[in-house]
Amino acid sequence: MPLIIMRRYLIIAAAAIAILGLGAAIYVYFFAGSASLTVAPEGTTGLPLAGQDIPPVAGATSTPTTPGAPVPVSARLVRISAGPVVPGERVISKAGSASSSPEVAVSYIERQSGNVFSYLVHARTLTRTSNRTVPGIQSALWLPNASTAFVRYLSGTDSSTINTYALAANGSGGFFLPQNLADISVASTSVLILASGVNGSTASLTRTDGTRATEVFTTPLSALHISFAGKSQYLAYTKPSATLPGNAFLVDSTGRFSRVAGPLDGLVALASPSGKFVLVSYVLNGTLQTELVTVVTGETLPLPVATVADKCVWTADESAIYCGIPVSPPAGVAYPDDWYQGAIHFSDRIWKIQVAGRYAQLVLDFSSANQGPLDAVALALDPAATVLVFVNKADGSLWSYQL
Repeated sequence: MPLIIMRRYLIIAAAAIAILGLGAAIYVYFFAGSASLTVAPEGTTGLPLAGQDIPPVAGATSTPTTPGAPVPVSARLVRISAGPVVPGERVISKAGSASSSPEVAVSYIERQSGNVFSYLVHARTLTRTSNRTVPGIQSALWLPNASTAFVRYLSGTDSSTINTYALAANGSGGFFLPQNLADISVASTSVLILASGVNGSTASLTRTDGTRATEVFTTPLSALHISFAGKSQYLAYTKPSATLPGNAFLVDSTGRFSRVAGPLDGLVALASPSGKFVLVSYVLNGTLQTELVTVVTGETLPLPVATVADKCVWTADESAIYCGIPVSPPAGVAYPDDWYQGAIHFSDRIWKIQVAGRYAQLVLDFSSANQGPLDAVALALDPAATVLVFVNKADGSLWSYQL
């Protein structure tokens, strides 16, 4: 009898470990950039359901939190929130008075509560716009006017369900997209969603209210990141891994794939707003490399500084790219896997890279200004490129810098 009981305990323990491992693997794959797992949609066709106004989390409360006040570090650098905040913020311009320049507003979500905040850069005022509680949000993509954020979080007893919820900045309404989407991208009038399974992936376009889904392409590839690359084409690239050659493609409105980069180890790609250029990073002999691809000609040109493309943002006019550039990145690690998974952190400076001439200009030495390290992610610019906003991956804090 003791032997039977012991066996039962071992079986229960093994099952618990397996469940925890599954939850951790799903988290890393969808929210930390790993390429080790593909989860098929549960009972969905890959097309979204009509919008539903339902609570994002069962039993969620509306108890607001009290964030700390923004902290000016220098005349141009401000810590908006000590964090942690949800990676993904939106920066928009607001009309000023006749005698003042336009105000710049930064919309973001506090990770602990899911409350939405708006920070005015010139006035240096912070306002909570929604106290709706959605705990555990991992990422956010905003509509260009900052009215709604499409947030992603895990749920279920084993954290195996990926939810995508449209969270209004003012806390009203809201609806779910289908569960277990592999990726999404957001534009002013539509949302691009990707459902992946063992037989490949299906990308569809929906309205911003989650209705009227239209399939735009299918592919046998089941581990992709997707984004808009202009009005009538999309960027799709394989999820990056240091040990697997990746490829980046532009997909036109007919679903035709055209390779723009690859196969390259650890490939990450970032399209310019019109899709004219694609910024590509990869790993060669354990060292980060960054290149700029001109789509029409296929010309590929190396840049004078190197980083992971996810640490960059394009200006609206495509004249420049702002990036967090690591200073002396650690050697002997797997790029970009170890960075995505949080095994290492970078110490960055912010650089501006001019597309014409491809020269780099130092913008911000964060360690000198703040006397601390910066691992810059989720970079965002206002349309006029007067304010740069970023999250410090090391602690989740949110910062603004007037350019």
